Amino acid sequence: MTAPGEAARRKPARRPTIKDIARRAGVSESAVSFALNDRPGVSQDTRARVRRVAEELGWQANIAARALSGERAGAMGLVLARPAQTLGVESFFLQLVSGIQEVLSARQIALLFQVVEDLDAECALYRRWWAERRVDGVLVVDPRTADPRPELLAALGLPAVVVGGPATAGPDPAEPDPAEPAAPEPATTPPHPLLSTVWADDAKAMARVLDHLYGLGHRRIVHIAGLPGLAHTARRIRSLRTEADRRGLDRSQVHSVTTDYSDAEGAEATRRLLDASRPPTAIIYDNDVMAVAGASVAAGRGIPVPGALSIVAWDDSALCRVTHPRLTALVRDTPGFGRLAAQELLAVLDGGPLRTVQGELPHLEARESTATPPPG
Repeated sequence: MTAPGEAARRKPARRPTIKDIARRAGVSESAVSFALNDRPGVSQDTRARVRRVAEELGWQANIAARALSGERAGAMGLVLARPAQTLGVESFFLQLVSGIQEVLSARQIALLFQVVEDLDAECALYRRWWAERRVDGVLVVDPRTADPRPELLAALGLPAVVVGGPATAGPDPAEPDPAEPAAPEPATTPPHPLLSTVWADDAKAMARVLDHLYGLGHRRIVHIAGLPGLAHTARRIRSLRTEADRRGLDRSQVHSVTTDYSDAEGAEATRRLLDASRPPTAIIYDNDVMAVAGASVAAGRGIPVPGALSIVAWDDSALCRVTHPRLTALVRDTPGFGRLAAQELLAVLDGGPLRTVQGELPHLEARESTATPPPG
């Protein structure tokens, strides 16, 4: 039996309306509309009184009604088409979102974030957001080597900034063949002419890593990469090939393998490499989580780091700094990269020109996990 008053407690509170504000403030509904939408037609005293009453009542603008009136939605969209299980352990996106949110919060703009299963679902979501006027613009992450999203967003007229840069021209290098002839350093396709782009130079970052490992004497170097098909994965793989060819290294001993970024796949890839007849003396991991997992696999097999195996993490984090030995890592300002992307999207919405903006180049911080390889 329902207790007295329980039904009333369960009933959702009615949202306050413009009529409620007008009644309490002692003004007309049109005056409330003018005051809340910063339109002329009411005095400053009336505008202040209306806003004070609206705040007391907990009033919020109706997004659908604002969209129908042609006003901005006050929100930006960010969609991730990645395996959901890989996001909880990877710090990169948390840091990126923190930088984005810092900029949007200063303008009182919300971030609408959603995880979907694949690109088709992401494109469908963009179409729905556009039709419902849910967002004013979107930040597009994880550019692909064959990416349908720029064309779709340009066709919809939904303002967007691509975060991560253009794809590399040529076939997907996810599974390199050591027997094939050396490929020349690839050109890059220009960004879409109707979208702004914020990007980082993964090719030069990989060159810095190779400079460090080659200088230490490593000649058997494997790159445990992230998801195949992502533009930055392709750039890193191609850069590794180019740098290896430039130094005359054997492609069968310097190559890449792809994973889903998770600690489980990073550990499994490490096991396979260490089981080889001539295992690598150095491994480059595409994120901090896989690097720590790889170090754990080595420790479990009694393989000293860096005595028998050197390890480099692509992105630095607290994990890299508290692991023993501390991991050599590429250091970059990921929140700053997020701020740059959000600022560029706001600039586009404010009528600024479309452009391509390059973020700072990561620097390599050498720590205890890299050293001269053992002889042989």
